[in-house]
Amino acid sequence: MGAGLAATRAALHERRGGLGPSAPEDALPGTWIGRVAGLEAVALPEPLSRFTCRNNRLAELALRSDGFAEAVLAARERHGPARIGVVLGTSTSGIAETEAAYRRRQPAETALPADFDFAGTHDLFSLARYVRARLGLRGPALTLSTACTSGARSFLEGAALLRTGQCDAVVVGGVDTVCRMTLQGFNALALLAQGPCRPCAADRGGISIGEAAGLALLQRAEDAPAGALALLGAGASSDGHHMSSPHPEGLGAVTAMQAALASAGLTPEGIDYINLHGTGTRANDTMEDRAVSHLFGVAVPCSSTKGWSGHTLGASGALEAVIAAICVEDGLVPGCLGVEVPDPEFRADVATANRHAPVRRVLSNSFGFGGSNCSLIIGRA
Repeated sequence: MGAGLAATRAALHERRGGLGPSAPEDALPGTWIGRVAGLEAVALPEPLSRFTCRNNRLAELALRSDGFAEAVLAARERHGPARIGVVLGTSTSGIAETEAAYRRRQPAETALPADFDFAGTHDLFSLARYVRARLGLRGPALTLSTACTSGARSFLEGAALLRTGQCDAVVVGGVDTVCRMTLQGFNALALLAQGPCRPCAADRGGISIGEAAGLALLQRAEDAPAGALALLGAGASSDGHHMSSPHPEGLGAVTAMQAALASAGLTPEGIDYINLHGTGTRANDTMEDRAVSHLFGVAVPCSSTKGWSGHTLGASGALEAVIAAICVEDGLVPGCLGVEVPDPEFRADVATANRHAPVRRVLSNSFGFGGSNCSLIIGRA
């Protein structure tokens, strides 16, 4: 979709998706992938070169976008580096570096090459460690890896650090990049779509894998710049229904959405748009439709934006929080891309074309393997 808010906003309004045919080396003919263009050319600052991997390159690209790093540095000057936390989500971190190191072994070798830096690249904490060092922060730092809710959960946990007084500001978000393990893993589960994914379509055929970074700076309302949007509520649940299949009636999803509404002090009528998790698989989209229609009926329009980005796994909740913010600012309900008519069995109001109307508050859903569920409410107070 592009780097930064302007590119993302333009892609949404112009209904221009970011998915393209997979590369020959992916060995997945017919599948489409959402790769970030030009990422290989992004260089980390030389003192932090040990962190070089595709995932941290994508984090660096996000830090450079829209004056984000500068905003964090301004907060650091105000509060001090020890009062700013880092909470980031990812599912596989820099596993592509381990894959490359494995391939570099000589035939008789069992150990990985001596120059392979696991802690700097593949380790799940590599992401938070890099961002913390890059921004010169010394507050609490952690990486969340709760499958596809990781990026959304970072907002919930970051807000808790503010609420409990442990931090005055928190860098939150998610970063996840394409790797062979992810692609072949979803292929082994027979979940990959042929062509671009089409969430909520009657003939939807599965997931398209993407990669993304989405970052936000959480601050208390009194410290935020004028006009800033708010994280109004967040809720999570863990239904533990199955390792890879969602609860068929969406009970965990309902619980997460109800918790988000309760934390925001809202009723379902207070939501103007729902950004679905909407992966494009038969089971996920059906479950989410049941959960959404159970709470909201047909009163609130909903859609999935994964037709633009693909499923960016641990980054998806953060990317879609950014998209939710754009929807509020622009009064936009982005209709599912590539879908003319939603599944006729669905009960919710699924938008298939862009709608323009006042959007004060967006509920953004993320659901993950193992029964992890998280919902965020983003908008104007």
